[in-house]
Amino acid sequence: MAQILAIFFPGQGSQSVGMLDALAVVYPDVLHTFEEASDALGKNLWQLVSHGLKVDLDRTENTQPAMLAAGVAVWRVWQQLGGQTATLMAGHSLGEYAALVAAQAMSFTDAVRLAADRARFMQEAVPAGEGAMAAILGLADEQVVALCAEQSQGAVLSAVNFNSPGQVVIAGETAAVQRAIAAAKTVGAKRALELPVSVPSHCDLMRPAAEHLAQRLADVPLSMPTVPVIHNVSVTAATTVESLREQLVMQLYSPVRWVETVRLAIDQGVMTALECGPGKALTGLCKRIDDNLTMLPVFDPKTLDAALEMTAHA
Repeated sequence: MAQILAIFFPGQGSQSVGMLDALAVVYPDVLHTFEEASDALGKNLWQLVSHGLKVDLDRTENTQPAMLAAGVAVWRVWQQLGGQTATLMAGHSLGEYAALVAAQAMSFTDAVRLAADRARFMQEAVPAGEGAMAAILGLADEQVVALCAEQSQGAVLSAVNFNSPGQVVIAGETAAVQRAIAAAKTVGAKRALELPVSVPSHCDLMRPAAEHLAQRLADVPLSMPTVPVIHNVSVTAATTVESLREQLVMQLYSPVRWVETVRLAIDQGVMTALECGPGKALTGLCKRIDDNLTMLPVFDPKTLDAALEMTAHA
């Protein structure tokens, strides 16, 4: 019986200087992918990723296209080597764009340019210092939602990333996020810490960015994915191209429902998933969601060979 495989793509936060260096030495598709992205943006993305400064790579306008290119590069190597076809795909926030490229819903060049514009729209939506994000560890989802309601005091504050049981990220206006951090510790959170980000993603402060993205997306050719892509916003696959556009726009100011996404995949028979891209962030989250799920992070020759072997007899 064929093994049912999911492919997940990580988003912003998994980047690091030197990511995919080892894979690029063996597989030219990695460099070719970054060259394609560099040509689309008019700047040397591989130089930034391989030899640049961390502070530059961590700038949102660089991180997003770089992570998109990284996810697609790993996917292309997987395909080149005859890796098993996925039954479904999903991506965490920005990772959704890599999933849509892999599922042939949009061209890679269009996606790279779109990711760069998306990042710029997000950065321009909130002046520096006025928005923040924080990770709340050790509270139930409902407790974090209630905490945000109590501490908003008329400001924007909401739970935005439901990453795994007991790990929820909040976002909003800086003062409100800081109130929530202090309050979380008094109601039993194991940890509550502000994240080193420049943009308060997935909350209402991103609605101006979403309006710009909607205008930009109107000019991007899209097709229905050849493999179902589960969207962050609805935890469903889009049924029309128009609904696909709407989901990408809404994603900017809506929560990332990652726990529900992974559970949906498992409900559909998935017990093995690849994480295509640098790091093991999604692997860690997914194992906390369901320890029976076999996660195969792929980011260098060793992890690639292990994943190919694990899925070879599916």
